[in-house]
Amino acid sequence: MTRIRVWTTISLLTLLATAALGVVQASAQSWAQSEAQAMNVIEAFDAGAEARWDYVQDGVMGGVSQGQAALEDGAIRLTGTVSTDNNGGFIQVRQRLIDGWPADVEGLNLRVRGNGERYYVFLRTTSAQRPWHSYRASFTANAEWQDITLPLSAFEASQGSLPARFSADEIRSIGLVAYGRDHNADLSVSRIALY
Repeated sequence: MTRIRVWTTISLLTLLATAALGVVQASAQSWAQSEAQAMNVIEAFDAGAEARWDYVQDGVMGGVSQGQAALEDGAIRLTGTVSTDNNGGFIQVRQRLIDGWPADVEGLNLRVRGNGERYYVFLRTTSAQRPWHSYRASFTANAEWQDITLPLSAFEASQGSLPARFSADEIRSIGLVAYGRDHNADLSVSRIALY
């Protein structure tokens, strides 16, 4: 009789532990899905990302910076040497947008890693009349993956002729940029989300 009670108790505890584990796993999945939905992921750098992003360097303006962009392990990686010689000073990977983002978007969340250098997000809007017109915000990308939050209010106009502020529905391109000073660039971005 005692053996039956022991085995029954063990079986009951195993059943309870299994049920509790299932609840924890379901809660974790639900939380991850809720977080992804709340962030509104617009780019996860899947296999089709090459068609959505273009590499551009300052050679289009006579500069001598060199670099490349490639998809690696679920991220886009921008590498190269930025040189300010000959009025240059940037390498970037950018995505053009047809319709902009929803007007109620307040900012961006990026998952990044890099080499400890400062990088930029350039946003071009319908107000940009020249190729160098954009709104810019910077961040530092360290060696470990980290989430970077950039509110739209943190973006500054590159030229005084641009309006001081803009709406998310006016955005027509986003650029991930190594810019403005001589340095080696190595930036990886695995996710871009709106909030």
